[in-house]
Amino acid sequence: MEKIDIIFENEDFLVINKPAGLLVHYAKGNEKTLVDWLIEHYPEIVDVGEDKTRPGIVHRLDRETSGLLLIAKNQKAFNYFKKLFQEHQIKKGYFALVYGEFKNKKGEINKPIGIVASSIKRSTAAKKMKELKEAVTEYEVIKSFEYEGEKFSLLKVFPKTGRTHQIRVHLSSIGHPILGDKIYGRRRQNFSPRLFLHAYLLEFKAPNGSVLHLESDLPSDLVNVLAKLGEKFAI
Repeated sequence: MEKIDIIFENEDFLVINKPAGLLVHYAKGNEKTLVDWLIEHYPEIVDVGEDKTRPGIVHRLDRETSGLLLIAKNQKAFNYFKKLFQEHQIKKGYFALVYGEFKNKKGEINKPIGIVASSIKRSTAAKKMKELKEAVTEYEVIKSFEYEGEKFSLLKVFPKTGRTHQIRVHLSSIGHPILGDKIYGRRRQNFSPRLFLHAYLLEFKAPNGSVLHLESDLPSDLVNVLAKLGEKFAI
């Protein structure tokens, strides 16, 4: 397992920088997960939360998504952060490189997301879906590129709700899938080693009342993708 960087820690919670490729919790097979790392380093966390397979986990990132993840270290903190997430009181920000060019520099995608029947995929437009839930995503265009005849845009993305695959589904639904997305994206022009999605920002009020603004640098594998487009990453 790659070294996991701790961005912030106190007696109630920690914020880590999750590397791409690491599962947050057990799915199938015997591969190591973030939960394994947590139990090894914080054995007291094993009974925190509502699901023994996800101790301390109050939100998640997809396997291929890198970036900031908040973990509760005790039940009181878990309940506190769960409530903040439910009330949309935690600001989350992502960098995403997507296909296409935008007419407007800022926008909002407000489309309910559901699970496609007989599938694990999510959608905003499938005819047969279950568990349809409201989902809102805001985005801001940072820069546009052209590479080998194809146009791309680097975005800052701010999900206002927390649905599974929300950013990926929403951006794909408006014709701008994320580069390297094997489920909702395109096969051609895949010069990214993985999904170009990085959770760079978390902002929230801690249980002690202090307001934290935490950021994570874009990892080197995604910096290298921008270098192919002729961009030196400095935002």
